[in-house]
Amino acid sequence: MAILKTLIATVIFAVVAPVIGCLLAGLERIISARMQGRVGPKLLQPYWDVRKLLEKERASVNGVEGVYIAAALGFAMLAGGIFFSGGNLLLCVFVITLSSLFFIIAAYSTRSPYAEIGAARETIQVMSYEPMVLFMAIVFYQVTHSFDVVAAFRLTHPIICFGLGAFIGLAFILTIKLRKSPFDISDSGHHGHQDIVKGVTTEMSGPTLAKVEIMHWVEDVLFLGWVGMFFVWGGPVTIIVAIVFALVMWFLEIWIDNNFARVKWQPMLKWAWAVALVAGGINIAVLAFI
Repeated sequence: MAILKTLIATVIFAVVAPVIGCLLAGLERIISARMQGRVGPKLLQPYWDVRKLLEKERASVNGVEGVYIAAALGFAMLAGGIFFSGGNLLLCVFVITLSSLFFIIAAYSTRSPYAEIGAARETIQVMSYEPMVLFMAIVFYQVTHSFDVVAAFRLTHPIICFGLGAFIGLAFILTIKLRKSPFDISDSGHHGHQDIVKGVTTEMSGPTLAKVEIMHWVEDVLFLGWVGMFFVWGGPVTIIVAIVFALVMWFLEIWIDNNFARVKWQPMLKWAWAVALVAGGINIAVLAFI
């Protein structure tokens, strides 16, 4: 029954998440343009960009990267289905990590030196944020005594009351997960300061590149869901509170993206692990003694 529930949620998420992600991407472009003193594109410009990519003829060095990207997109949608159906948070984390690994393999499979540099940087990004993601799952278990996301709705207080350290850590690595400056070292297609062409997506084009864009939309919705998870309690009505805080965090990420230059991988790895150990580690230690 749980598997059927997850499959149904995955199908619904696969339909709804790209729509929400597309609208967020369009709003992000407009807000970024306003911050830079420009008018910016229309709200649905990301949709028209992806539609144009889907209509293009497929041209690639080999066909295998398309299979890997399709797998990465599928696992991202499955992770969203697990999370938003109230399923196991730890399983959601493992599945979205699997999606990231397929994305990296797809870049390596193109045999392009630029894509390989992007894949290496993407690997370092995963190494940077993964400890904090696991700490977040541990804190969730300590607070709710379950890895099931639905357990958060049975609490009398939101998780943020007991998991402030984990939330600070998640907020820090969210910049990496959403591919924003200063931690967008592997791919930053919307920036003019990219020094490795387009990183992991250098050799991807047409429908394959469209799948990558849709995957980023889906990931954005899932990661903002992780933010909202800290602000739900008592019942589904608090979802409104969670959405408000998730949007505030999303706006903050746009502001950070427009006000910071990209850093090298060394400070990204060092800072991400330091924040994870201090914020996440202390939070886990305190909860262990309560």
